[in-house]
Amino acid sequence: MVMCEYFSASDDDAAIDVLDQFGGPNTSHFDVVALKGVDPVVVMAQLEAILTNCTYDEVSQRPRVGQLLSSPDSESAFIMSVSDTVQEALASATPDALVEAAGPWSETDELQASGVDAERAVEALVLLSALAGRARSTGHRLYCWWAV
Repeated sequence: MVMCEYFSASDDDAAIDVLDQFGGPNTSHFDVVALKGVDPVVVMAQLEAILTNCTYDEVSQRPRVGQLLSSPDSESAFIMSVSDTVQEALASATPDALVEAAGPWSETDELQASGVDAERAVEALVLLSALAGRARSTGHRLYCWWAV
């Protein structure tokens, strides 16, 4: 299964430097949330569509949606951006909004294939929301270390 670690960093260069660390972002240097199977391209775009009440196609046209920041030639891991829109939506979401979003998000083909039900989706959303809030408070952006 794909390993995705979402983390905050001050800028793209600091995020890309994570590739120099063995095993992904070091929790002593970065605020990290590890989520298996929650990829930064499709699954996070689906979440953004749900949270912002728009279509997946609209989301995929937004800046920084699952943008590859590291070299495409990497053999083991990549650094991907997380859109500012989903970061803000997560940071601003109320607990009730997260519970409401978890249902449709857990019903996507990708999360169904990973065995993620609504309860596990809520847990992931609470973690991502807290990470997004902490990132916003420090002026950081969200990124994903994606190991295949």
